[in-house]
Amino acid sequence: MSTRFFRIRLFKNKACLTLGIFCFFATSIYGQNQVIADSLELIYHSGRFAEKDRLQLLSDLAEFHSNPEKKLQYGDELLRRARAADSTKRIIEAYQERGSAFRLKGDHSHALESFLAGVKIADKRENKGDLGILYLNIGLLYAVMGDDQKAIFNYQNAIPILKAENDSVGYAAVLENLGDLYNLKLAKPDSALLFLKQSGKIYRAMDYKMGMAYNIGNIGIAYRLKNENGIAETNFVQAIRMLEELGDYYPICVYLTYMSDIYAERGDWDAAFRFAHKSLDLANQHSLKEQIGDAYLKLSELYEKRGNTAESLRYYKNHVIFRDSVNNIEKVREMANLRADFEVDQKQTEVDLLEKESEIQMLKDKRQRIIIYATVLALIFIFVLLFFLYRRYSFIKETNTIIEEEKNRSDSLLLNILPKETAQELKETGHVEAKKFESVTVLFTDFKDFTRSSADLSPERLVKSVDYYFSRFDEVMEKHGLEKIKTMGDAYMCTGGIHLNKEDHAIRMVHAAFEIVKITEEVKIKNQDNIMPYEIRIGINTGPVIAGVVGTQKFAYDIWGDTVNVAARMETNSETGRINISENTYELIKDEFECEYRGKMKVKNKGMMKMYYVIEPKLQTA
Repeated sequence: MSTRFFRIRLFKNKACLTLGIFCFFATSIYGQNQVIADSLELIYHSGRFAEKDRLQLLSDLAEFHSNPEKKLQYGDELLRRARAADSTKRIIEAYQERGSAFRLKGDHSHALESFLAGVKIADKRENKGDLGILYLNIGLLYAVMGDDQKAIFNYQNAIPILKAENDSVGYAAVLENLGDLYNLKLAKPDSALLFLKQSGKIYRAMDYKMGMAYNIGNIGIAYRLKNENGIAETNFVQAIRMLEELGDYYPICVYLTYMSDIYAERGDWDAAFRFAHKSLDLANQHSLKEQIGDAYLKLSELYEKRGNTAESLRYYKNHVIFRDSVNNIEKVREMANLRADFEVDQKQTEVDLLEKESEIQMLKDKRQRIIIYATVLALIFIFVLLFFLYRRYSFIKETNTIIEEEKNRSDSLLLNILPKETAQELKETGHVEAKKFESVTVLFTDFKDFTRSSADLSPERLVKSVDYYFSRFDEVMEKHGLEKIKTMGDAYMCTGGIHLNKEDHAIRMVHAAFEIVKITEEVKIKNQDNIMPYEIRIGINTGPVIAGVVGTQKFAYDIWGDTVNVAARMETNSETGRINISENTYELIKDEFECEYRGKMKVKNKGMMKMYYVIEPKLQTA
């Protein structure tokens, strides 16, 4: 099943733009957006508009165009002309639209680069409204890239700003995206519905058609995950009808693949194939690479279920081609320095004295006055020119500084995604070789009753609590020389012994586990302000794993092997506040820690396995 994220389009308040006999409102979300874009495009290329309206027209074109290539083209032109006009407002708009275009193209690296450039300027100029929307878009982008923790962090930054700016649509969009996160990434539809019902209430109160359409479709996804297919299908049909009227095809492609799943489960294979092909045709028509790849994957799955292996393989190969072309996160664009040519036309003033010799003396004084006036005007012109040249130099210098800072931030982004040694290997060779490690310790944690206890929490408190725990866990990993692999909703996974090849990785992991338990206990005892107290389970196993980078474009560092599966089973068989370890780990730490043998317990897909609780470190004798 496709697990792509999408967001409510946030339309900026713009004045009515009058172009000849045409008048278009950028806030009009009730018409077909592409029809508006096509009309604006005809006007722009005809040149029938006032020069003062050019930036407004480019901004509308970049916002309304459904084709990401065209959207990027007009966003680039808007950025170039906004810089020439020294318009901060339009520069921020240009970075917004370029980031959205790159995201639609699946180029997440450049999308993030553009959004961060907008944040830099908006924060410096205190454009709070734009800053909130930029944080929202960055949170969405991290969610698509699979980094739930950074997605939550940016949503947390957006919420207070959007509330302070009374941006109801923006605030609702944060709730909608949190609903998506719980729907598609965490597979917790009940929690997702809590957020989606709040955002839907805001959209209906505003009669915001685009928001209502997305909300209805996303609620359909939640009910699909709950296997309530009748309600899900009704929602998808209604959402698709509304989005077709609005000319927004990105989510339609996604909803069609869900419809294909529903009909496949019913055994109506003709309808299932029809919906999947319609999704593919629509994605191809509008150059939506992620949706093209998803449609190919869906068709491959359908043909496999029908026993047509040849067709399944053909569509899967096409899926891989589009998947690998979607995002190249290793590549950071080298921005070109802003250049501008200044031309100064010098006009020579000629005074033609064709008077008679008797009039020369009379005209001499007049000639001298003309020379003086011309000199004064020339000096004024030179002063004004120097002033604007200085302004231009300052702007270029400031822009280059921003570009350099964003380049450094992009480099650090690679280090956040991959371990240092792996990132260095990627830079030096262009690829990463998978490696097998014979002895690695793997730890899993999970909060007890997270979904139920989080249902009554506000979005602010929920994201603040999750961010607090995982940030503290990250500090523990760094302290003990361990490696965080990923977070999965409220679960946390880390390893020891991969890049720091010391034989005591199991001992260091158990020390880290005790500190993690201590962190959760401190929250309960100290009753920290606005942090939700949770009970935590911990499981640990040691053994061989394979580690490497998944994919060739959209990088994700991960580990595989039976050792990982057993570690996860250790966690599920643990009790709250306790550290459950396997026999392999016990043999490595038994001289350092007091342990309690639990006996052999049945483990899914493994049979009976010995398990131990770690009680406390042993007292060291002199």
